[in-house]
Amino acid sequence: MADSRPVTSSPAQPTTRFPILATAREQVLERGEGLSPAQLLEVLQLPDAALDELLGLAHEVRMAWCGPEVEVEGIISLKTGGCPEDCHFCSQSGLFASPVRSAWLDIPMLVEAAKQTAKTGATEFCIVAAVRGPDERLMAQVAAGIAAIKDAVDINIACSLGMLTAEQTDRLAAMGVHRYNHNLETARSYFPQVVTTHTWQERWETLRLVRDAGMEVCCGGIVGMGETVEQRAEFAGQLAELDPHEVPLNFLNPRPGTPFGDLELMSGPDALRTVAGFRLALPRTVLRFAGGRELTLGDLGARRGLLGGINAVIVGNYLTTLGRPAESDIDLLGELQMPLKALNDTL
Repeated sequence: MADSRPVTSSPAQPTTRFPILATAREQVLERGEGLSPAQLLEVLQLPDAALDELLGLAHEVRMAWCGPEVEVEGIISLKTGGCPEDCHFCSQSGLFASPVRSAWLDIPMLVEAAKQTAKTGATEFCIVAAVRGPDERLMAQVAAGIAAIKDAVDINIACSLGMLTAEQTDRLAAMGVHRYNHNLETARSYFPQVVTTHTWQERWETLRLVRDAGMEVCCGGIVGMGETVEQRAEFAGQLAELDPHEVPLNFLNPRPGTPFGDLELMSGPDALRTVAGFRLALPRTVLRFAGGRELTLGDLGARRGLLGGINAVIVGNYLTTLGRPAESDIDLLGELQMPLKALNDTL
């Protein structure tokens, strides 16, 4: 986590037409106290005319409480498709008529992917599997993959393998996994509309086990799945209660053949309001641009998001969808004079 003191002092409070932004400047920027769900709801309901001021404030908060560095991560799918769960946004579910089919990577391919990720300047490499939770075969494959990666390249290794038992969390920590991703996906009140084959509470329990095992907690979700702005504010409040080290923020990219395949894309202004709002609710957290930003925001939106509270990115492709070329994101960070977080700062 970032230091509890601001990195920079803020200028005198400017005048604003929007009282919630004056409140946020004093509460979040000056004192480092995140907005409550009720306060965040006011932010998410601000008009487009307030967007530039909101993004500017979120950027000040990011710089003050996290600093200028950007953490870069690459992800790879070790086991793709054939998942028994019914997450309505996901084309990897074996229950939907979506085009993704089950496949496994071998260890040499995993190592090569880690090497290519490190070449971009990334400090994080996340191994992902489309499963309810890992069986013994998957745990053995992950152990072999981690050992091979550690022998070949200097990079932090994270995992996202679904729901875990206490014994599995301990084993992953012993393998050297320093961060574990398991998204809550959405507000607890909306979760039954997104997933029916397991509960929000089951996900929360895995996150508790991850923290107890000594790994960093990575937990975020997807916005634009039909939830209300009230539920977005609720979700941010639940993440703040969890206090994860990292929050990956995804925007729904509707996938053919899934129950959410016909939903409309979230609007750019709503997406940017969400980015800035989550920064004001989570001032010290690593807030990572993740899937869907290319469609929802485009190149200009990516720039505005990086100047509106984001301090981490996933580069390259995602699990089943294309992302921006890694070089494009690295070049943009250079243009914005945002240094990449060094590996020795993340260990």
